[in-house]
Amino acid sequence: QVQLLESGGGLVQAGGSLRLSCAASGFTFSSYAMSWYRRAPGKERELVAAITSTGGLANYADSVKGRFTISRDNAKNTVYLQMNSLKPEDTAVYYCNRPRYHDPSYPLRTRPGDDWGQGAQVTVSS
Repeated sequence: QVQLLESGGGLVQAGGSLRLSCAASGFTFSSYAMSWYRRAPGKERELVAAITSTGGLANYADSVKGRFTISRDNAKNTVYLQMNSLKPEDTAVYYCNRPRYHDPSYPLRTRPGDDWGQGAQVTVSS
């Protein structure tokens, strides 16, 4: 059974930083790309970042490019999202996900898998 557990959310001021972690189990973590999604109040879920199984390549939404960094530690079955220069519009619940499909050469084709954790709340105050 795939299990995903997000942690590291919180309340920060604009310009601050947070690091989210996602502990994964129930599958061979190192064989899969991983991703982060977020859902802001009143908005649809959006893909924030994705990373290949080896961690060699990453893709980002334009809205977070240059501010967020996705990484992974396959020995710990954990994927991270380092969020810097946070803005109020980054306020959302953040979820990690094992993509159904991801090719870093075609990032717009990335699609989410069916397994989700409870998410981590990130609130950025102005």
